[in-house]
Amino acid sequence: MLNKIVLDLETQKEFAEVGGRGKPHLLKVSVAGIYSYVNNRYSTFEERELHGLGELLAAADLVIGYNIRQFDYAVLQPYMNFSLQEVPTLDILEIIEKVLGHRIGLDAVASETLGSKKSGTGLNAVRLWRTGQLEDLKKYCLTDVQLTREIYDYGQKYGKLLYRDFFETRELPVSFIEPAPKKIMSRQSSLF
Repeated sequence: MLNKIVLDLETQKEFAEVGGRGKPHLLKVSVAGIYSYVNNRYSTFEERELHGLGELLAAADLVIGYNIRQFDYAVLQPYMNFSLQEVPTLDILEIIEKVLGHRIGLDAVASETLGSKKSGTGLNAVRLWRTGQLEDLKKYCLTDVQLTREIYDYGQKYGKLLYRDFFETRELPVSFIEPAPKKIMSRQSSLF
């Protein structure tokens, strides 16, 4: 089985506080959430625990996310001692954008594909951080991780996703290509 991880994170600040969307590295991580396919488990990481997350990402065969390259990786990179761009990554939004020619939000895909909606917004997540509601923030983050995971699983199984285009539901063909698993070097004893 591939060591696949689904990743999402929330931030301590809003774009307006850091000079706009061109500076996501200044937003700072409040909490990150993952789902590990190997362990069949959801986990969260607070800012002080991000080194542990980095170890998991570096060892992953594939990291899956929604807008992960332009947002999550940009926010998370200052905490890492390796380039996240070198991690095998499947960005669902990039695939959607290639097919449609434009971007659509996670909620638009989740509501039509899964019949589920996000439980809040990124701005609400910042408010939860500021008011010290860490457990609620973790739950919110893991809801997005779960939606992303289920969207990925659906796309893998059916080769399509659904989304709402104004007044009708449309199908979006997708192909989520997975890399070969990383080879683990093992010591072999030699007999002479």
